[in-house]
Amino acid sequence: MKPRRKTSIARKPDYFPAENVAENWDARLLLSHAEFDEYRFVNCDFSGADLSHKRFADCLFERCNLSSARLAGTALQNVAFEDCKLLGLQFAACRDMMFGVHFDNCQMRYASFAGRKMPATRFVRCTLDEADLADADLSNAVFQDCSLAGAVFQNTVLVGADFTSATGFTLDPETNQLLNARFTLHGLLGVVAKYGLVVE
Repeated sequence: MKPRRKTSIARKPDYFPAENVAENWDARLLLSHAEFDEYRFVNCDFSGADLSHKRFADCLFERCNLSSARLAGTALQNVAFEDCKLLGLQFAACRDMMFGVHFDNCQMRYASFAGRKMPATRFVRCTLDEADLADADLSNAVFQDCSLAGAVFQNTVLVGADFTSATGFTLDPETNQLLNARFTLHGLLGVVAKYGLVVE
């Protein structure tokens, strides 16, 4: 049997033509386009906006609020979010084709990635409390300095995932794939919590 190849993810977008830098936009300004390539959105308020069926490719959202925005059939193709508010976002509703995201320092309580295939995704300094990660493929994902209190992991593929600096998570090793997942000794308490063990 051949060893499994490590999954790689596209490099975070970092090139944005000057005319594609959108600052302080609200949702009305998105109506003029169905597709956004190499756009940088800064300090935009898209909370509650209907982004359904739009396509974002090689884009960066920086200090934006997208809480409760609708993402039905939305294409997120190599899209980065930095210092964003993404409360309750249903990433599970996005289009599958070429789905790829990066998250840095984002508030993502109640976000849903249920059933989403997103191997090697990096979550850095994110709050994922109460997020739904059930049935997702997060193999080789990294949860660097993330809070995962109350996050739902059920039938989640976490092969090779890195939880060494994550906090607050509870994982059932009987209902999630954890082969080669990385934990600290303290973090292992979240893996064996269901067994009622006392670790001193």
